[in-house]
Amino acid sequence: MKLIRKISIGKDYKNDAMHYAVGQEVYGGHVICDILEREEKYSVFIRKNKDVIPWKDFNKNMAISVEYNLEY
Repeated sequence: MKLIRKISIGKDYKNDAMHYAVGQEVYGGHVICDILEREEKYSVFIRKNKDVIPWKDFNKNMAISVEYNLEY
């Protein structure tokens, strides 16, 4: 099960934050497939066909809001 469903980066959640959600299409036909929490950062991975590649990292010192997947 994927624990993180969505991550939002920015102080003003409604107006100025960037939102990234699993299943969202980005970067020319790629789809966000995983958002992982690591010791010092959050990492966003994208998939196109069978290829999964790292796309973005966000330092935990940034203003971040995490939405967890509640399907269990």
